[in-house]
Amino acid sequence: MHTYIRENAAFPAIFAFGDSILDTGNNNNLRTLSKCNFFPYGRDFIGGKATGRFGNGRVLSDIIAEGLGIKDLLAAYRDPDLSNNDIRNGVSFASGGSGLDDITATSQGVIWVPEQLNDFKDYIQKLNSIVGSEEKTKEIILNAIFLISAGNNDLAITYFSTSSRRFQYTVPAYTDQMITWTRSFLQNLYDLGARKFAVLGTLPLGCLPGARNSFGGILKLCLNYINEAADMFNEKLSFELNKLNTTLIGAKFVYVDMYHPLLDFVNNPQKDGFINVADGCCCMSTVPTPCMDASQYVFWDYGHPTEKSHKTIAPRIVEEIKGSLGFIDVAGGCCCMATSPILCMDASQYIFWDIGHPTEKSYKTIAPRIVEKIQRNLA
Repeated sequence: MHTYIRENAAFPAIFAFGDSILDTGNNNNLRTLSKCNFFPYGRDFIGGKATGRFGNGRVLSDIIAEGLGIKDLLAAYRDPDLSNNDIRNGVSFASGGSGLDDITATSQGVIWVPEQLNDFKDYIQKLNSIVGSEEKTKEIILNAIFLISAGNNDLAITYFSTSSRRFQYTVPAYTDQMITWTRSFLQNLYDLGARKFAVLGTLPLGCLPGARNSFGGILKLCLNYINEAADMFNEKLSFELNKLNTTLIGAKFVYVDMYHPLLDFVNNPQKDGFINVADGCCCMSTVPTPCMDASQYVFWDYGHPTEKSHKTIAPRIVEEIKGSLGFIDVAGGCCCMATSPILCMDASQYIFWDIGHPTEKSYKTIAPRIVEKIQRNLA
């Protein structure tokens, strides 16, 4: 079912870690209630199949992988039918319901975000055998995109829906702790060879249908105090990623804003063709029958965006990733200059090879647009 379009990809692979925003089916065989490999999930997916994706169709990790030209579906690493081709250019390790806090994962029986690193280590060994050398594996990981979404469930479930952490931490203290956990996780990925990170902030958690229908009163209002906590974490996360850009040598981090685009859908739904913002299309006590057209809804269920929401947000994210993570050095050449007396280790991180000539990667990144224009104008 996985279609590959990576001949002209700017990045050799993409790896997803975190929660249900990026999970493509890793929970299917876990003993957990946090799974969705059943109808009506996947109703608008290829063949109407419920694959374990938390939505009506593809999820954000699929759509970003397609936007980057890598492939149009990102396989779940724990999929028993995982193929060598799936492994070559990336998989998802994310687990719906998971988070940075171990309580978040253990309370639901899902894969804790730091434990997803164990799957990644296992993946590295498999990739070694497929590509034939550790050096080739390191090159793939070095140039791959690492997409991470973590924090949504820590705030929405562990902090605000239970008393597990609320009596132990204030909101500022808990969000600080979440940043500490995030920093540790990113450092561990860096130590395993990752260098290009796109880290998602949390959604506007107080405006999710689950929150609005449970605690928003008869008008189903957004819960501002939860949104304020989410916004606080996101600001701290953005600041931390900027710091890591200077402290982790050779790494690049981009903060991906999920909060404001989705909040804009909620506040100005008609602009993007949405009609219902307070309810999910399905799978809630207040919505016993799935809606007819999920594209009219911002959210599919109690807490997950519809495929249309993801597809509307994704182009901006793809451009941010390409612009911020596509090349490391834009001012120097890889070699053959007075300022570059030693040949660089990895030409794919450079726009220019020498004093005035682009690298092969630059040409390969530009070429698809040239080909498309030739075909359109001269065919």
